[in-house]
Amino acid sequence: MEWAPTQEGLSQLLQLLKDSVSSNNEIHTMIQQKLDSFNKIPDYPNYLVYILTQMPQEEASTRAIAGLLLKNIIRVHFSSILSEVLAYVKTLSIKGLGDPDVMVRGIIGNVITTIVTRGGLADWPQVLPSLMELLDSPDYNVVEGSFGALQKICEDSARELDQDIEGTRPLNYMIPKIIAFFDSPHVKIRVYAISCINQFILMRSNSLFIHIDAFVAALFKRAGDENPEVRKNVCQALVMLLEVRPDKLMPEINNVVEYMLYSTQDQDEQVALEACEFWLAFAEQEELREHLRPFLDRIVPVLLKGMVYSEMDILTLGGDEDDTDVPDSETDIKPRFHRAKTHTFERTETNGGEASTPANREEEDDEDDEDDDMDDDDIYSEWNLRKCSAAALDVLATVFGNVLLEILLPFLREQLFHQEWKHRECGILALGAVSEGCMEGVEPHLQNLVPYLIQTLNDPKPLVRSITCWTLGRYSRWCVNPSSTPQDRSKYFEPLLVGLLHRVLDNNKRVQEAACSAFATLEEEACELLIPYLDPILRNLVFAFTKYQHKNLLILYDAIGTLADSVSGALNKKEYIDILMPPLIEKWHLLKDDDRDLFPLLECLSSVTTALGLGFQPFAQPVFERCVKLIHNTLVQYQLHQQNPSLDMPDKDFMIVALDLLSGLTQGLGNQIEALVSSSSPPLLSLLSVCLTDPVAEVRQSAYALLGDLSIACFTHIKPYLNQFMVDLISQVDPNAEHVSVCNNAAWAAGEIALQCGSEMQPWIPPLLERLIPLLISETTPRTLLENAGITIGRLGLVCPQLVAPHLDTFSEAWCKALRSIRDNDEKDTAFRGLCEMIQVNPNGIAKSFLYFCDAVVQWQQPPDELNEIFRKILNGFKQMMGPNWEAYTNHFPHHIRQRLLERYGL
Repeated sequence: MEWAPTQEGLSQLLQLLKDSVSSNNEIHTMIQQKLDSFNKIPDYPNYLVYILTQMPQEEASTRAIAGLLLKNIIRVHFSSILSEVLAYVKTLSIKGLGDPDVMVRGIIGNVITTIVTRGGLADWPQVLPSLMELLDSPDYNVVEGSFGALQKICEDSARELDQDIEGTRPLNYMIPKIIAFFDSPHVKIRVYAISCINQFILMRSNSLFIHIDAFVAALFKRAGDENPEVRKNVCQALVMLLEVRPDKLMPEINNVVEYMLYSTQDQDEQVALEACEFWLAFAEQEELREHLRPFLDRIVPVLLKGMVYSEMDILTLGGDEDDTDVPDSETDIKPRFHRAKTHTFERTETNGGEASTPANREEEDDEDDEDDDMDDDDIYSEWNLRKCSAAALDVLATVFGNVLLEILLPFLREQLFHQEWKHRECGILALGAVSEGCMEGVEPHLQNLVPYLIQTLNDPKPLVRSITCWTLGRYSRWCVNPSSTPQDRSKYFEPLLVGLLHRVLDNNKRVQEAACSAFATLEEEACELLIPYLDPILRNLVFAFTKYQHKNLLILYDAIGTLADSVSGALNKKEYIDILMPPLIEKWHLLKDDDRDLFPLLECLSSVTTALGLGFQPFAQPVFERCVKLIHNTLVQYQLHQQNPSLDMPDKDFMIVALDLLSGLTQGLGNQIEALVSSSSPPLLSLLSVCLTDPVAEVRQSAYALLGDLSIACFTHIKPYLNQFMVDLISQVDPNAEHVSVCNNAAWAAGEIALQCGSEMQPWIPPLLERLIPLLISETTPRTLLENAGITIGRLGLVCPQLVAPHLDTFSEAWCKALRSIRDNDEKDTAFRGLCEMIQVNPNGIAKSFLYFCDAVVQWQQPPDELNEIFRKILNGFKQMMGPNWEAYTNHFPHHIRQRLLERYGL
């Protein structure tokens, strides 16, 4: 039976809709409450769709409000809408798509797409045939309204469209018909049509690939379209096609490149940006690179042109003044997330057995690590033509190296010494962008370029000063270790250090930010070379506390934390502590327990406490107590949320960062932490036992790091909880672990506990070995976890060799390979002692892996005397056991191993 509204209900609702635009807050709230109460009326959606589609005499704004309310009801209450009501809404929505008012048409389309999104296409199989049929209407409004709905369905439900629905795959009949509309005389229809098809390129839809030739031909016809929105969609399509079907572009690649070069310089920046993505996509595909090489001399100047600030960029950025006293807007500050702590090792990489420089410390769960420093820098936070051009130049430099540099150099000279500051700024950006890919070619020029850049740090334009900081940061490794002579370090390193410190105190906030970030990079490269300059560095950084606004304070914390990591114990001098600690403690007291600015401060303090060691003791108690309080409060709030889900879920980052700071404090104070642990209220170990089983992986990760640190510093407090801790710990050492860093830290903590337990570790060794050995011998185990598993197996062998030695032949080769490259340290020492204990119990267990054992032994740079004697004894024992066969056996060893065995052990 056909539904019809009651006149009274319709009039009442219409009046409420008209009054809902009232500027009076009280009236507005009252109307909103009344409208919300209608949600309980089953046919309320019918009234709304009736007003939206059947009452053209009403104001378009009133009908639009009805449509938006209807869309929201469908989105929120879809499952409770009666089927006959939904059927009525569907019917009237399709009929109303040709409404003369463009706003109303758009909202009707949104109602249709919301029904499809919530219910799925299978729930409304008639919608696509209906929309496709309406495309044949002679009425432009009907075609435009239908295409608007189709475009949104293609965007939101692309995967569903590419599946069979009632035995038919919608895309099979949709795609050829939509391609025909690329030639529509109406701009909006052309845009909708190309945008619809674009949704299916990256998903490699077979329905599209059947018609790929027709699609590409139709695209090429639209390449010269007078409308920028059409051209933007054409460029988008070509970039995606290059990625998934380059074979369709290669026959016309010369024309495509010409078009993209032209489009990258389009007057419309959105067209230019889409076109610029083409060079990134082209360079990143290895098999296409040789097709790109002939065009480099054309591409480079176009990219440089895109890197020059436009007048609009400068107007948008502002900041051409001293704004250090202007408070930040909260919208300027990105949300910060704390990365939980992972136990790692420094490595000595080997090449043919010869030790090289230490590799950087790695973290295991770094899927989201930025490998493009530009993405980290807020100067380029919004993706635009300038940033895309710089990123493309960066990738091209990485791919083509010095070939690209030869093309770039003449343009670079012109830009760097240009009279206009915008061009100088562009040249400095370009120099920074090619720093990694073209380092070999740039290096001979750096003795002139670095002084030029250091001088440019004083440029009157803040945007030039800030980009100079960034570029110098990218060349800081060379400045620390110039390839000429070590004496030249004073020519580059010291002026860079002084120049960046001056800019850290710049009166422009953008420059402060760039300088602080670049200085942190310099700190990481220079490490102990900073020690003679600690006094001026600390005074400058501490003075920055008095100048910086909210946003840059967060970067300042990072710079101070990086300094502490880089100079380590050298920071532990009274004069340095007196400079550094007062402002940090002042900030510590100012921040409330629920302020997310605690994260960078606590991260900073974690590095500082580890570096200062016992020097941090005067500040330890309040810091320790607050960390315990943060953990306790978060756990209580979480428990309350579990009991009553309507309460807010607490932010567990507060707990994670507090656990990590307690780790830093424990490492810094050593056994002096014992007094704080014993007097903590509530007891820290009780809180830790809850954290070890928390459902959030990052909480467990930090909790196991702290468990390991406390085991080293004050094992007497761990012992009463040991049975419970070990059961939880063993469950986290899982070869199939989803959260690698939790497994990593649990495995490391088990090794530290073993050293403290000695033979009492016996009950837990078999279940640990069942989990650690598969991790060690698996080819898919991440490297840091592999190393931690190996260290812990060695330590278990040290305390209970009789239990571990029988498994030696299963893991000894993998063990030696995993630990050969770790730098000499105490952890490696205890692990190798354990291996030697196991070999003495079960010499046959190492027989098959003896070459790998010898290789691991000779990788030690300076083994401790006692361990060296144990190595000598084992090696001589094997030589005696082999007798006359020793020479023939070791002749097959690589040369560097034979040489070191001879030099060190006379074998």
